[in-house]
Amino acid sequence: MSPITKAFASQKNPVFFIAEIGGNHEGNFDYGQKLARLAIDSGADAVKFQFYTGDSLVSSVESADRNIHFKKFELSDDQNLNLIRLVEQGGAVPMASVWSKKMLMWANARLPLHKVGSGDLTCYPMLELLAKTNKPIILSTGLSSLSEVESAVSFIDRCNPSYVAERKLALLQCTSSYPTPDADANLQAMLTLKNEFGLPVGYSDHTLGSDAVEAAVTIGAEIIEKHFTDTREGKTFRDHLIALTKEEVKDTLNRMRRISVLMGGGQKVLTKSEIEAGHHISFRRSLYAGANIKAGEIFTANNLTFLRPRHGICASRFEDILGRVAKRDLLCHEVLQEGDLV
Repeated sequence: MSPITKAFASQKNPVFFIAEIGGNHEGNFDYGQKLARLAIDSGADAVKFQFYTGDSLVSSVESADRNIHFKKFELSDDQNLNLIRLVEQGGAVPMASVWSKKMLMWANARLPLHKVGSGDLTCYPMLELLAKTNKPIILSTGLSSLSEVESAVSFIDRCNPSYVAERKLALLQCTSSYPTPDADANLQAMLTLKNEFGLPVGYSDHTLGSDAVEAAVTIGAEIIEKHFTDTREGKTFRDHLIALTKEEVKDTLNRMRRISVLMGGGQKVLTKSEIEAGHHISFRRSLYAGANIKAGEIFTANNLTFLRPRHGICASRFEDILGRVAKRDLLCHEVLQEGDLV
């Protein structure tokens, strides 16, 4: 695996963990501030929002109800900027899915990287605007086929070749169902994205709980995005249901750290703990006299045996020793040494 791009590298967690507040503030700025502070305290690397207006995102003619819904969740530019400052001051990375060209004009200067939600994977005008910022982009791939992902990656590459060449574009496996059934999480698709594009990959999770997140880390996720809330109790907005709380994020990050340790570096070697315990000696077998053997006697399968500990000639050399001659008398169960061979 190639090293993770610096922009997506965590300074404190095994993977770059994004706490996605999104629209969970439900248009309440004070509540948005509370969620941001809790997300910072959770230990997440980044705290993410969604910047939009109802009229810049949903047609008031074709989908009037959804237009009204998003309008209810709107925050002003000043309020969104305040949330960015709050995250900065808390030592986390401020992030946002900016779904408006007008908003991007002021938000870009305050965002070190950009997140594209699954719904915008095919919104090439926004992809072009984001690519022109030259800032790292994390692209969720929910709703899409592999060919659609390939087309989006190619389009971004045409707009700004540095995104692929410098691996400034990351792809997240995602299923845009709320909640996502376990059978639709399809974590292995993340590895398909890795093999197909050679870019940093991760997982944006909409399942219940954190099991899918931890499984994704186990198979190689470099970035995790998970919705965040203060509590799921009494909430009706769907994104709270699939979100984790501050303590749950802390617990999940701790499990990720253990997973990272358990995964190791990939080299097959004798480990430090095995060496310290001496198990490479006590568990392995060597060649021993299986009976009393006289000097000058030939070693055979009948007068040799293989016993622990591995103090002399390793049992793996059994066939090499057959037919050799004993240099001295050996007692039954006496270990065979190199000097005992003629």
